[in-house]
Amino acid sequence: MTGTREGGRARSAERKPMWVLLDAMETAFQPFTDNLRVHGTIKEAKIDIGSHHTHVIGVGDEIEVSREGGLPAADLSLLKESLVAGRRAKAGLLVIESDEVSVFEIAAHGIRDVSQFTMRGGGKRQGDSTSVRRGFFERVAKEIRLVFPDTMPLVLCGPGMSRESFEVQLRALGAQNSIINAATSIGGRSAANEVLAEGLADALLGEHALVQQIRAIEEGLKRISTEGSVTYGIDSVADAAQQGAVETLVIVASMLRSSDDSSRVRWEVIASQVEASRGSVIQSSIDHDAGQQLVGLGGAIALLRWKVE
Repeated sequence: MTGTREGGRARSAERKPMWVLLDAMETAFQPFTDNLRVHGTIKEAKIDIGSHHTHVIGVGDEIEVSREGGLPAADLSLLKESLVAGRRAKAGLLVIESDEVSVFEIAAHGIRDVSQFTMRGGGKRQGDSTSVRRGFFERVAKEIRLVFPDTMPLVLCGPGMSRESFEVQLRALGAQNSIINAATSIGGRSAANEVLAEGLADALLGEHALVQQIRAIEEGLKRISTEGSVTYGIDSVADAAQQGAVETLVIVASMLRSSDDSSRVRWEVIASQVEASRGSVIQSSIDHDAGQQLVGLGGAIALLRWKVE
């Protein structure tokens, strides 16, 4: 927004907050940005009623949300979960190997790749591999200090003992973060998934919605491989829900908001039946590997109290 021009240059106008009510038409949100863009027509305001406008909503902004007929139960459930998650710190997860460090951020509903550092040539090719590796870890530790503040909990994981040496470097640089050091059987992104799925950092991450999603999906996959008490596919899940057999339903969140009315309504009924029989419904993100596996199963999997034929 610009004001009058002085000397051929635009002068910034004074910005004042306004209350603008939009009839929302579309929204756009990326899981790892802080802003939600809501586009629509102005319904109530001091000016420009009927014009198109976009709200850019950031963390800490005050908003009111209403919907004709009220919000669906699935949306209310996710809003309550998000309020709880919003009071919980995100966490950094670092996979430490002898010549490589992979950096991830764990948010409420996804894992974001932050960066990857590789020691050129690897320590094994250098005359003094120990000193080269120490220098590599020191350089990476300095970068990590810039990325993650002291208030951000950190999980260091990976095979071998390199993660111990890296923690020493972090502490030497003055890092005050809460740190959990967890051994994994593999490196790379697979190590990050192992930490979340196997509960290797539960003391720090056990209550995160992301961890609950991954653990439930992994449990379902294990039961499938052993022909246990589990089912997937809308018809099979619906049958189990009618019998009160579903203990936990894990479903891709967007399926409860599908533009396909018949599919959405059917899943809404199934979710209501699960909750009515004192089961739980976990709305899963697809911004992690387990979420993608869930998509491959049709978008939903049900952990059962007993096997349903």
